[in-house]
Amino acid sequence: MTKFVYDFAEGDRDQKDLLGGKGANLAEMTNLGLPVPPGFTITTEACRVYLAEGSEPPGLADEVTEHLVALEKAMGKALGQADDPLLVSVRSGAKFSMPGMMETVLNVGLNDESVKGLAAQAGDDRFAWDSYRRLVQMFGATVLGIEGEHFAEALDAAKKAKGTENDLDLDAGDLAALVETFKGIVREHADRDFPQDPREQMDLAVRAVFESWNSPRAHVYRRQERIPADLGTAVSVCSMVFGNLGMDSGTGVAFTRDPASGARGIYGDYLQNAQGEDVVAGIRNTLPLTELERIDKASYDRLLEIMSTLENHYRDLCDIEFTIERGKLWMLQTRVGKRTAAAAFTVAVQLVDEGLIDMDEALQRVTGAQLANLMFPRFDRDADKERLTTGMNASPGAASGTAVFDSPTAVRRAKAGEKVILVRRETTPDDLDGMIAAQGVLTSRGGRTSHAAVVARGMGKTAVCGAEELEVDVRAKKLTLPDGREVVEGDMLSIDGTNGEVYLGEVPVVASPVMSYFEGSTGLAENDDLVAAVDRIMRHADGVRRLRVRVNADTGEDCATARTFGAEGVGLCRTEHMFLGERRELVEHLVLAETREDREKSLAALLPLQIEDFTAIYRAMEGLPVTIRLLDPPLHEFLPDYTELSVEVAVARERGELTDEKEELLAQVRRLHEQNPMLGLRGVRLGIAVPGLFAMQVRAITRAAATLAAEGVTVLPEIMVPLVGTVQELQAVAAEIAEVVAEPESAVDGAPVEHQVGTMIELPRAALVAAQIAETAQFFSFGTNDLTQTTWGFSRDDVESSFFSEYLESGIFGVSPFESLDTEGVGELVEIASWRGREVRHDLKLGICGEHGGDPDSVHFFHRAGLDYVSCSPFRVPVARLEAGRAATSSPG
Repeated sequence: MTKFVYDFAEGDRDQKDLLGGKGANLAEMTNLGLPVPPGFTITTEACRVYLAEGSEPPGLADEVTEHLVALEKAMGKALGQADDPLLVSVRSGAKFSMPGMMETVLNVGLNDESVKGLAAQAGDDRFAWDSYRRLVQMFGATVLGIEGEHFAEALDAAKKAKGTENDLDLDAGDLAALVETFKGIVREHADRDFPQDPREQMDLAVRAVFESWNSPRAHVYRRQERIPADLGTAVSVCSMVFGNLGMDSGTGVAFTRDPASGARGIYGDYLQNAQGEDVVAGIRNTLPLTELERIDKASYDRLLEIMSTLENHYRDLCDIEFTIERGKLWMLQTRVGKRTAAAAFTVAVQLVDEGLIDMDEALQRVTGAQLANLMFPRFDRDADKERLTTGMNASPGAASGTAVFDSPTAVRRAKAGEKVILVRRETTPDDLDGMIAAQGVLTSRGGRTSHAAVVARGMGKTAVCGAEELEVDVRAKKLTLPDGREVVEGDMLSIDGTNGEVYLGEVPVVASPVMSYFEGSTGLAENDDLVAAVDRIMRHADGVRRLRVRVNADTGEDCATARTFGAEGVGLCRTEHMFLGERRELVEHLVLAETREDREKSLAALLPLQIEDFTAIYRAMEGLPVTIRLLDPPLHEFLPDYTELSVEVAVARERGELTDEKEELLAQVRRLHEQNPMLGLRGVRLGIAVPGLFAMQVRAITRAAATLAAEGVTVLPEIMVPLVGTVQELQAVAAEIAEVVAEPESAVDGAPVEHQVGTMIELPRAALVAAQIAETAQFFSFGTNDLTQTTWGFSRDDVESSFFSEYLESGIFGVSPFESLDTEGVGELVEIASWRGREVRHDLKLGICGEHGGDPDSVHFFHRAGLDYVSCSPFRVPVARLEAGRAATSSPG
């Protein structure tokens, strides 16, 4: 029989699949002997059954009862007991941290009778009624689906009637009256009374947590973070400890190191006389954790001991939630803490130096996405800036945009191409869409552990929180400063998540220290620790990776830039990019030429231009391989637009101004016009159909190489034939290449220039007949952009702007197959072609030149598939280098 419920003492941190992150870590802390309130966890498997069947799995209720009875026995009190009630929290906890995305209900077990017993036991009427109003409010919003604003407005009205803005000024009578108001809200909006049966409260709360796995905000977060949708959430039922028992009690969040910078020290927030949601929600501004030493030194010292224990045990930065109940410290949660990109690199190297991890593990602690984040620009410190205020530096970065005050507006404006800053009093999980759309987030409340801060750090978004000088009026869509100045929706703001400063207007940006490092400079002195950490990890990645990293580049300038970023050659030189602008007319004449004389005239004009292009690239990449793809545009890119030309001819005919030349041009374009040019006369087909075209390019490739080789420059050209679907096509072009290479002008000291001939695998048929193609090809380069299009049967240019958003929203796609490789379909073709090709030619060189070469997840696949190199755009080269190292240290071989 399947076991669905585990006591905290039964699990450990390695059971996150079953117990979720929260449950597994509560079990781990329990087994470490740390002060964890007793409780039990309902598994993710139970959640999956519930979501699939629409009801709890058989036997779950009995198991919950069994563990609840054991909990009651351990605590010496019972759920619903009138004189001394056991209260529990019901909290979500998925395998991967999803802060604020799913539900939690505290103080479960209180009712109209037990609230009196709780007051008597605590000797504090206010505490009991405060706990009860919190339960009704959270239960109403979370379990019964009532709009939270109804409760918030009632609470604000109660405070206004009391003449205060602080909920701590409400006394027991005020809170008792508020409970009755809240229960009235429940009756009005849920069409039922607030349940007085504690077990009913708990069971309904558990189901609500299960159902929150599929809430819109959880769905959006999983899509953003690429978390699988079928994992489900566990539910932890934990005996309550209370931080709202008075000023000798409180709740807080601690980090064992600064999650923003990685610096060692004591970081976190503490709030006296409060429960946990007060800290995360940011509804009251917190105290720095260091203030706890003054308030309660014994608890502070014990907390530091536990923080050290957990960091050494987990060998990582830990995020800890705790409560102090009348001087007694309780641990409510720990997890490996979310951190900024800068902190990730800094902490990883610190832990190596402290002997907790090795460099291979340090490499696994950072990601290519984090490295890319560190390469973003930052504000120019010397620029003129109008500072409005300073808040907490919650998530670093430099972001500018127009101020918007709600998530729907942020999403709408961002979709229209506008950069926005989302401004809120405090964010809630419902603001996730707006946070994703915005360049950055600014809140007037909350600290570094508020919802806005935690989620922004996880997404790599800039955030400034707790800018309490700002009065944010969401309804009026404006913020007001103490001096009366106002910023209204549409005004430009700039926020600096590194120092917490907020500026009016758009502030210029400068290169980041990490970008300067890649460009050959060490950056600014205050960033030496970060730059040194990046340098150490990148050097290690380069030392362990098997995959080489090349660049997709078409000019000498781009090649030189890529080389500073660590590119080890050119994986794709797209020669069609060399024929844009003024040169386009030469190719048009070539394609439209009807006589051999006209064609050769066009080719003769193009040859010196091509030699010049390749010479610049070879010089920049001296000593490194350069893969040059022969011309591969859809034919229509080098012809006049058929529709526009037809209209032009019709108008000229109507006016009696039509010339023979214009009419003949239309006839030629009509003859060459294609309904689907992406699958028409392009690539190898064009090279065969237009005699001399590929020969001219090969002549330029080899003559430029021969000239430089004579100067002592090492040149390694690789000639790539595009869009091959059959070996006969490649054989025809290879024969032509051999003839050109044998020409005296392409020789060095009487010998042909050293070169290779290969092909792009970008058609499914080519992948399937790879064994035949490998008999002629010396290398394969997978063109995964076109291979994705031809495998799926859709055009990237069309589908991304039409139905892709719907596919992503509905979960048909977890991520666009153009962004991250479809490993099941397209990836299978890559593996088939690789295996079949090397069966014929053991030394067959394998690479990939689609933009998937810079996608972190795709790089790991290409490593496993046995490719020799990946190639990507210049600024993604460092990311690919890092991920190639991570792939080598995370998988066998």
